[in-house]
Amino acid sequence: MTAISLGPTPARREALRRRIRLLVAATIAYNVIEAVVAITAGTLASSAALVGFGLDSVVEVASATAVAWQFSTTDHQAREKTALRIIAISFFALAAYVTVDAARTLLGAGEAEHSTPGLVLAALSLVIMPVLSYAQRRAGRELGSASAVADSKQTLLCTYLSAVLLAGLVLNSAFGWSWADPIAALVIAAVAVREGREAWRGDACCVAPARTPSPSSGQCGDPCCSPARDDSR
Repeated sequence: MTAISLGPTPARREALRRRIRLLVAATIAYNVIEAVVAITAGTLASSAALVGFGLDSVVEVASATAVAWQFSTTDHQAREKTALRIIAISFFALAAYVTVDAARTLLGAGEAEHSTPGLVLAALSLVIMPVLSYAQRRAGRELGSASAVADSKQTLLCTYLSAVLLAGLVLNSAFGWSWADPIAALVIAAVAVREGREAWRGDACCVAPARTPSPSSGQCGDPCCSPARDDSR
């Protein structure tokens, strides 16, 4: 008969809570700087994608703040649902704004210009965000916190958006394809809607204490538990 793990020990849970708080603090600090630089540079360059990226940083701050509020008490599970709702609403607000701004640009309200600060910021975020996301996702899954996992996905979204933003800015700067900027912004909006829906439903792949081992294998029965999927999300 295979023993069933009851999750982390109390000491381990406390260590994970401290780790999540530190990661959240680092995420907030970086995203405040990122938001200021992106929104300022985007406004100067009339870049919907860059402004949208900056607003995503604001959303990330709101998301991380919700998780910080949740983990400011030892009974963090009691605040789980509220934190997830805040994260989801932040995603939807971002998607709505970016969609409207990108549509205005496509309809001729203005053309994006070259932005060196935007290019540097996108490249930098492409390096920093995956590290923060991976560390928080691992801690959140081990602790069994859906909101911590959802926030790590918001941070991971920033990585995807960095790549999309970088591509749009490079195409615009190198070839003068001004339409690439609002198209990149619409991609950002679409991904934000998807992540918002998952956060609202409370989807958190393979949150450890919330899963039940399959009778035959003693392992989590959800296919998302495979190491390959865990590392790719």
